[in-house]
Amino acid sequence: MSLAFEDVLGVRDAFQNLPMAGRTDSWILADAAAAHRISLEPALLERFEHAYMRRLRSEIDKPGDSRKGVMPGVLNLLDALADRGDVFLALLTGNLEGAARIKLEYFDLWRYFRCGAFGDKAPDRNGLLPRALTAVSACGGPSFASADATVVGDTPLDIACAKFSNARSIGVATGMHSVGELRSAGADVVFADLSDTASVLRALSVQT
Repeated sequence: MSLAFEDVLGVRDAFQNLPMAGRTDSWILADAAAAHRISLEPALLERFEHAYMRRLRSEIDKPGDSRKGVMPGVLNLLDALADRGDVFLALLTGNLEGAARIKLEYFDLWRYFRCGAFGDKAPDRNGLLPRALTAVSACGGPSFASADATVVGDTPLDIACAKFSNARSIGVATGMHSVGELRSAGADVVFADLSDTASVLRALSVQT
């Protein structure tokens, strides 16, 4: 995002000191633009998004953060849930949809999710869950209330998003926030990671 911002708007390190964890890309971008007194007109926003996708496709292949990869237990959990008739997997992410797809396809995870809600459709993260439920219904999934959904996330903002719509939440401390921080944010259940598939399935109220 930083490289794309510089490409399009000529400002280097535009996101320095801006909080990012758990926030939507649209929210982060708006704060950066405001900090540098830039008006994000629709044409300029479109140019940024094209530049961001181009940069992301290029950068994701490069060596970098040693934590880049699939977190413990994720694949086993997705495999355990993917073919169940009583579970519907959907994405709820602050990423722009194109960025989410690039990231998840790189790690062969996109195939697990038929639809979802993304940061370019709801700049306010708390608006993502209702959009996700609408998307699930529109793509052939079940219609259900937010109280029957469970949000799995690694930031207090993920937990707040779930609470805002009266959904359950599972915190997983594989990001920047600890088990204690996620518990304090109000998560119904918190795991250090998702490696204990049976325990996570129980937390999801899924019969094993």
